[in-house]
Amino acid sequence: MSTLKGLISVLLLILNTLFWTLPLLVLTLLKLVVPGRALERKVLAGLNAVALNWIGFNLWWIKHWVRPDVAFDVPDEIHPDTWWLVISNHKSWTDIFLLFMAVHRRIPMPRFFLKQQLIWVPVVGMAWWALEFPFMRRYTKEQLARHPKLAERDRLATERMCKRARDLPIAIINFVEGTRFTPQKQAARQSPFTNLLRPKAGGIAQVMGLLGDRLGGIIDVTIDYQSPRPSFWAFLCGREGSIRLDARCLTIPDWMLAGQYHDDSNYKERFHTWLNALWLEKDASLSSHRW
Repeated sequence: MSTLKGLISVLLLILNTLFWTLPLLVLTLLKLVVPGRALERKVLAGLNAVALNWIGFNLWWIKHWVRPDVAFDVPDEIHPDTWWLVISNHKSWTDIFLLFMAVHRRIPMPRFFLKQQLIWVPVVGMAWWALEFPFMRRYTKEQLARHPKLAERDRLATERMCKRARDLPIAIINFVEGTRFTPQKQAARQSPFTNLLRPKAGGIAQVMGLLGDRLGGIIDVTIDYQSPRPSFWAFLCGREGSIRLDARCLTIPDWMLAGQYHDDSNYKERFHTWLNALWLEKDASLSSHRW
C-alpha cells in the first residue's frame, strides 16, 4: 500500500507541474522580450504567483494524502513583505518541501542556491531560471587550485541575484553544508559535528554584503528526522517516520554589515567563528532530542 501511495504522490506532483507549465512558458517568454527592469518586475511577480500556487497545491495534497508526521515551531514575527536569509541543515530532498510547509506565504517567494546541472530538469529547470534562482557550479580543490578564477563564477551568480532582489522582497534559502548529510560524507570531510557537515560561510557572507541592509533578519532552521536515513521516496510513501522543524529569527550583528568576506581576513575569520558556533548549537540540539 505504501508503494502505491508513493506512486500516486509522484503522479500528483507531475500533474500539478504540468498544469502550471503553460502559464509558466508564457510568462518566461514574455520575460525574455519585455523592455526594462520595471516591466520585467511585473512579469516576475506573475512568475512568483505561479510558483506559489504550484507550491500551495503540492502542500495541499501532501497534507491530505501523504499525511506526514511533522511538528513545526516557527516564529510569529516572520512576514512576506520582508527580505530574509534562511539557513538550514540538509539531510534529504524532503527538506525543501518541509521548508515550504513551514513558511509558505509567510515569507516572500523563496530562492535556493542550485547546482548548475539542475537547470536541465524539464519544466522545473526553466522555472528556476525564469525566477532568477542562482545556479552554482561545483569545483574540486584541484580545479580551483589550477584555475582560481572559476570561483568567481559562483560569486557573480550570487551577485546578480542579490542586485535584482533589492527592489522586490525575497527569501534566500541556503543549505550551508553544500550537500545532504550522510555518514559517508561526514567521515570523508572529517566533520567535527555528530549530526552535521561543516558549514560553508562564503555564500551567506556574500548575500550579507550585497543585501544585508535589506534583510529583516536570519531565519535559522533545524530539521530533525526520526529515521537515520530519510528519503524523499519514503516521505511520498507516507512511511518516513516523525519529523520536527524548528525555526528561530536571529538578529543580524552590526559587524556583519561592515566587512568584506573575500578581502578582509579578520572579517572572514569572524564570520567562520560565528557560523561554527551556530552549528555547534544546532548539533547539540539534534543530539539532545529523543524521539
